[in-house]
Amino acid sequence: QWRLVESGGGLVEPGGSLRLSCTTSGFSLDDYAIGWFREASRRDREAVSCVSRSGTIAYYWPSVKGRFTISRDSAKNTTYLQMNNLKPEDTAVYYCAADRISNDNGCFLFKNEYDWWGRGTQVTVSS
Repeated sequence: QWRLVESGGGLVEPGGSLRLSCTTSGFSLDDYAIGWFREASRRDREAVSCVSRSGTIAYYWPSVKGRFTISRDSAKNTTYLQMNNLKPEDTAVYYCAADRISNDNGCFLFKNEYDWWGRGTQVTVSS
């Protein structure tokens, strides 16, 4: 049974940091690119970042580039999203997702590419 579980969300003040984790089970993480997406109230789910199968290639949505860093640890079946200099507009439910991809040439920032999803973790940035 495949499973993705996000953790690490919470309430943080503007300018603060959080590290989200996405722990996977039930499938070989090495065969999948991992993406992070977020969904704010009354808005569509949008891309945040993604990382290739080997972890060597990563892409970021412009609004988070330079502030967020994605990484993965296959030995721990976990992908991380380090979020620094958080802003109120980063407030959302954050989801991780897995994309079974046949090569290690990159990843996609399109939600429709992803096969499996976690249930999300809430991030609130407020003073």
